Parts: sequence; structure tokens; C-alpha cells
Amino acid sequence: MTFQEAIASGLSRYIDFDTRSSRSEYWYWALFAFLVSIVANIIDGIIFGGPVLAGLVALGLIIPGIAVGVRRLHDIDRSGWWYLIVFVPLIGVLVLIYWFVQPGTTGDNEFGSDPLGASAAA
Repeated sequence: MTFQEAIASGLSRYIDFDTRSSRSEYWYWALFAFLVSIVANIIDGIIFGGPVLAGLVALGLIIPGIAVGVRRLHDIDRSGWWYLIVFVPLIGVLVLIYWFVQPGTTGDNEFGSDPLGASAAA
């Protein structure tokens, strides 16, 4: 999945908590969110002098960000409820990062078919 495809998928499936997302989709989405927040902070510093635009960007990207994270957990055959581990200080974030870098399950799993196709994941 390319950067543009990942962003389009993240924005078009922003409330989809049921299917799967590949590693590339998740990490391209994370890069996109990081870059957009940097640009928003720079614009805030130049124009507003406070976190006005950055706050709006964060609010706009929080639901699609959680959705792509939950779909990434589904890709490694874990329940989306595991995303709540992020609330365990430090350990939760580290566990999620570890899971997010793992390859997805090949073929179908409980949460749907392989987002890359069985041959592409091998």
C-alpha cells in the first residue's frame, strides 16, 4: 500500500472498527498524522500563537487514528479492545508498538480477509 492509498483508506474508513489494516497502512497513517500535526504546530506558532489549529487537527484525527489502530490489531488476530492497553503508562504504548510492527496473519482470520492478499504477505 502506498502513502496516498493509506491516507485515502484511513480517511474513507474512519469509523470502520471491524476489518483489518496492513502494517504499511498503519505506519503510513501514523506518518501522515505526525506530519500534519507538525505543520499545524508551525502554523499555530506563526499565526495564532497558541495551539488552535493543532487542537483541531488532533480532534479531527483521533477517531480515524484509533480506528486504524484497532484494524491493525485485527490484522494480527487480536481484539480491538486490546487498544485500551494504551492507558497503562509506558508499558501499554510499548506493547502496542511491538504488536503494530508484527506481520499480520496470512489469509483469513476472525476479523476478515488478509488486506494484502495471502500471496503479498508471504
